[in-house]
Amino acid sequence: METARVLVAADKFKGSLTAVQVAERVTAGLRRAVPGVRVETLPVADGGDGTVAAAVAAGFERREARVTGPLGEPVTAAYALRGTTAVVEMAEASGLQHLPAGVFAPLTATTYGSGELLAAALDAGARTIVFGVGGSATTDGGAGMLAALGARFLDADGKPVGPGGGGLAALAEADLSGLDPRLAEVDLILASDVDNPLTGPKGAPEVYGRQKGATEDDIAVLDAALAHYASVLGPEHAELPGAGAAGGIGYGALVALGARFRPGIEVMLDVLGFAPALARATLVITGEGSLDEQTLHGKAPAGVAAAARAAGVEVVAVCGRLALTQQALETAGIRRAYALTDLEPDPAVSMAQAGPLLERASEALARDFLRP
Repeated sequence: METARVLVAADKFKGSLTAVQVAERVTAGLRRAVPGVRVETLPVADGGDGTVAAAVAAGFERREARVTGPLGEPVTAAYALRGTTAVVEMAEASGLQHLPAGVFAPLTATTYGSGELLAAALDAGARTIVFGVGGSATTDGGAGMLAALGARFLDADGKPVGPGGGGLAALAEADLSGLDPRLAEVDLILASDVDNPLTGPKGAPEVYGRQKGATEDDIAVLDAALAHYASVLGPEHAELPGAGAAGGIGYGALVALGARFRPGIEVMLDVLGFAPALARATLVITGEGSLDEQTLHGKAPAGVAAAARAAGVEVVAVCGRLALTQQALETAGIRRAYALTDLEPDPAVSMAQAGPLLERASEALARDFLRP
């Protein structure tokens, strides 16, 4: 029998394990059951938080920059660089992780630091930038990002509007003439796992505002402010897929930076070198913290499974919790899923003990799929 060659290409288990830690634990469990198994790991991400870490694990250099956080305070943000390709994760600069516990600023949180992070990548010589967007604390349509890159957003008195989406209600003029000229020479890829428009029932404020602390009144204010902002900058871009990503930063990138939208997992699989790794594999193990309906709509495991199925390689999954039927899994190209909650039903305990539980689940997987 041919020696099994396993490719572990899983996302993070949010709140428990990074994608790198998931790969390490799966590998340990597999080797406990089948000591001689050949394992290659390729931690993946879909453009949201964890994207830079996945790029670094694949051989990119980690770089750091001091930038403006979502509340206006300085934060340290990382990006990844290999040659002239950079992976920039907006959550590193403008993400929810930079908010103190229980503190939100739905109307005033800014993406200014994301613009500064893009500028840092340009300064480092990047000519292709994968801009992963997700996990944001902001709903400002990318106005802060554009301001950091040289745009000016002025009220009727010619003064800069206030920070955040709330300030855009007073926008009278948008001057993009001062944007960093290097942006015109860069291939900027907007990598996201969501394809929402900017505003409306499926727009950024309505769908994602509440997780950023927005009340119903705040959502109405933000939706109207972003609609007004789009009427000044270019309403035709507001309906494009990805315009509503990360509080509308997708719109700012599309309308003013010449970005092109691609599903985040597709971009990341290209950047991380998934295709050659897949060619070496006889079994792929993917996964994330929760395998559920959202997984099927552009999340990392679905992208990995689709690519592997196209190559004729079998896929199994590991997860913290499983909320998909066997039929839904198979439709997505996943033969079987191993959930930590099958080993430990209490979700809090399962999350706290995710590492050892994942090793046990991976042992079971190995016995089922790797033993002759």
